[in-house]
Amino acid sequence: MKALGYSTGTSICELDKVELAKDIMAKAKAKNVNFLIPEDTVVGQEYKPDTEFKTVDSDQIEDNWMGLDIGPKTREKFAAAVKGAGTVVWNGPMGVSEWENFAAGTISVAKAVAESGAISIIGGGDSAAAVEKLGYADKMTHISTGGGASLEFLEGKVLPGIACLNEKE
Repeated sequence: MKALGYSTGTSICELDKVELAKDIMAKAKAKNVNFLIPEDTVVGQEYKPDTEFKTVDSDQIEDNWMGLDIGPKTREKFAAAVKGAGTVVWNGPMGVSEWENFAAGTISVAKAVAESGAISIIGGGDSAAAVEKLGYADKMTHISTGGGASLEFLEGKVLPGIACLNEKE
């Protein structure tokens, strides 16, 4: 949302990645890639499980609020996109999934992936924990706690932990 020029309030935002996000969105648009962006966001006053929260349009996050989950419209949008997918690569929960008030997005996406029949690659400790906790792990093709490493592996990068297994003495 920051790359689109909108406020992200007090949400965690890697400011050094805003230009990269702009570039990725421009490339996706140029190639007619359906690049999904949250339409609504569950925002909270503080980063704690029992904070006051509400749902707002993603382009309307107020300065003193932080995004903690995707909203109901976005949950439907993401679930619909997953429904027709042949392959899903999922790295990272939709929100602060370990907190009940901010887990609905992750629950919705996990359910959609589990029911999709797609080849599903789940990366990252929080995503892995969520699908395990929700009982969907047996419906996923592959689960890795190494989110960044999983993405680098799919990208074709040499991973030191894998490379050393291939070395012959």
